[in-house]
Amino acid sequence: MQTPPSDPKICDDVPGGEALTAYDEQHFVTYLRLLDAESAGGDWRDAVRTILCIDPDREPERARCVWERHRARARWMTGTGYRHLLRRGTTG
Repeated sequence: MQTPPSDPKICDDVPGGEALTAYDEQHFVTYLRLLDAESAGGDWRDAVRTILCIDPDREPERARCVWERHRARARWMTGTGYRHLLRRGTTG
């Protein structure tokens, strides 16, 4: 696996399913930042604004949906998805 880009493009939707995707690999840092913000008790609107670069005041519905989808995928990555990386090893 290559080093993920420092500022990857955020899509409104995230991959689904049980396969690790290129989008997941590009957004490891994004996923971790969302989980860190949540565990620190941060307001989701601040996370959306700073991590996902969406203004929740201007686009409240979109902001909430994008945040929920990315957070759910982040949880999948930490609960299940990481196993795909372990199987692949560091030769990816």
